[in-house]
Amino acid sequence: QVRLVESGGGLVQAGGSLRLSCAASGIIFSLNTMDWYRQAPGKQRELVATITNSGSTNYVDSVKGRFTISRDNAKYTVYLQMNSLKPEDTAVYYCRLTSSRGAYWGQGTQVTVSS
Repeated sequence: QVRLVESGGGLVQAGGSLRLSCAASGIIFSLNTMDWYRQAPGKQRELVATITNSGSTNYVDSVKGRFTISRDNAKYTVYLQMNSLKPEDTAVYYCRLTSSRGAYWGQGTQVTVSS
């Protein structure tokens, strides 16, 4: 079965950096689009960044220039490098894999940015 496991969250001061990782198993990782979403308390889940199987990327405006999504197909892992973090980036971050069989989600990792 498909499994996604996120890691790398934590508590950081504003202006700091974190790198999130999402390791996939149970599927041919290189064929699929990967997304990072986030959900802050009381808010809807929001798409943050996308990377296609060809490496094309897209970002929500609020993180452009600060976050970078990348993938290592040999390691079945997608990353989210987050720099210049702001308190409003505080949320649970989820990775999602979209395949011909459907979409799969990880369990999430908490990111907390203190002011």
